[in-house]
Amino acid sequence: MRIYLESLGCRLNYAEMAALGRQLAAAGHELTASAAQADLCVLNSCAVTAEAARQSRQLARQMARANPAGRLIVTGCYATLEGEKAARLPNVALVVGNARKEELLRIVEESANAQIGKPANAQIGPAAAVRGDMATDGQDVAAAARDGMEQAGDEMTPHASRTRAFVKVQDGCRNRCTFCIVTVARGEEHSRPIREVVAEVNALHAAGYQEAVLTGVHLGGYGSDTGADLRALVNALLAETTIPRLRLSSLEPFDLAAEFFDLWPQSAGRLMPHLHLPAQSGSDAVLRRMARRNRVADFEALVAAARDCIPGLTITTDLIVGFPGETEEDFADTVAFARRMEFAHMHIFPYSARTGTVAARFDRQVPEAERKRRARILSALDRELGEQVRRAFLGQTRPVLWEHAPASTADERGAVVWTGLTDNYLRVRTAATGQVSLHNRILPTRLVGFADGDLWGEVAEN
Repeated sequence: MRIYLESLGCRLNYAEMAALGRQLAAAGHELTASAAQADLCVLNSCAVTAEAARQSRQLARQMARANPAGRLIVTGCYATLEGEKAARLPNVALVVGNARKEELLRIVEESANAQIGKPANAQIGPAAAVRGDMATDGQDVAAAARDGMEQAGDEMTPHASRTRAFVKVQDGCRNRCTFCIVTVARGEEHSRPIREVVAEVNALHAAGYQEAVLTGVHLGGYGSDTGADLRALVNALLAETTIPRLRLSSLEPFDLAAEFFDLWPQSAGRLMPHLHLPAQSGSDAVLRRMARRNRVADFEALVAAARDCIPGLTITTDLIVGFPGETEEDFADTVAFARRMEFAHMHIFPYSARTGTVAARFDRQVPEAERKRRARILSALDRELGEQVRRAFLGQTRPVLWEHAPASTADERGAVVWTGLTDNYLRVRTAATGQVSLHNRILPTRLVGFADGDLWGEVAEN
């Protein structure tokens, strides 16, 4: 069966679809590069904001137009929160809520086998039969961009680069941030057994991957349901796998103690010096309204402890602007906080009220135009700080995992521009002759220049 997988939203969505893709390929199915080539399509949807829900609907319709005879399974947070609407989209055969997502391999295979020869838009029973968990509209800003990492959609295609793999180790969240409905969209916390994660990482390394990125809705809560914890998981991966690079996805600052950072010096360079710590605001007054479990001083002390322990560390974050009740003074505090933290990158979200969240009922809602104005100010600061951080590493030699070299980048001399990631998650480019392949190699690279927003490097090894 020819199957196309598509995903949007957080890294966890991509990790789930990448894992499903590997399972389907192992079962003998063909993964296609486009919806038009497939017999069956699977969309892992997002509902983090009203815009994300709209994009999920739009993408489903685009897939139906590209392949009118194809059938579509919609899963993910939009399918969970607005399943009735998802079921009415063109070509949708099944809607699978997050509570049934772990059964996707079986559901996809049964759907594929049952639908051979049937007309488009036929349903395998009522969509609600496999939806599993329905709820009202909601918002999960925190899970929208759980880290500063790039999307991993290419891993789901038959032309996967096989350099980095996102590994889902945990799902669900026990926190009650007022802007977030993740406990409805994703349910209660549950963690994969350590032995299972170790086995997956070893299999990925055997398949050629050089880096595993651990991800979850509440990664710092790993093991809350099993008696383990994230430190135990990382220690097991360091001891029982040989994959060269391990990276942690987003970690809530209130989940960490300073002692956690002792893991890095003990990892022999395998634990990457990059942390994504969602701050959400630089104002204590706003953090209280968000029901966040830390204050600005706590965040700053945590970052100082991490930087003392991890040489070359970069920090990325999430910030929500225009949260209900955020004054000009609160926003000024956030700007000043971002400057002090010297973030390498900031994911900036103008607050968007969604039915089903506590914050949607708050008074003192900030006008949309003002929210957008504040977002523009922080976006400009993000560019400024990002360049400042990257320039600070010029002259250093850092290990780079080289990933891609688009054919269109070859110049008249035959040089090809490759792009890769340093250990501390800085995107870097280098030029190499057309005969040299850097793909999936970790090579010491001297960072020599900064131009048009890009770091440039010279590979120190042929």
